Amino acid sequence: MTAAELGRIRWHCRRGLLELDLILEEFQRRHLAGLDHEQLERFKELLAFPDNDLLDAIMGRMPSPDQRFDSVLSLLRTSMEPAA
Repeated sequence: MTAAELGRIRWHCRRGLLELDLILEEFQRRHLAGLDHEQLERFKELLAFPDNDLLDAIMGRMPSPDQRFDSVLSLLRTSMEPAA
């Protein structure tokens, strides 16, 4: 991943909902560098979702929009847990 692409992803992680900002910030810290190409592409697709829809998907308040997103949503959910 290039520095420019990483910068774009970080910019798209800045959201209007504080809860979502906190989850995405922790996700970046814990998981972003370790994503494989497919997971990175799914993450970028998820970032195109409206804030409330993305938060609902992460929180499990709505079903996964597509099973292709399941591994990334699982990682996002671990970003809500306290670090070990």
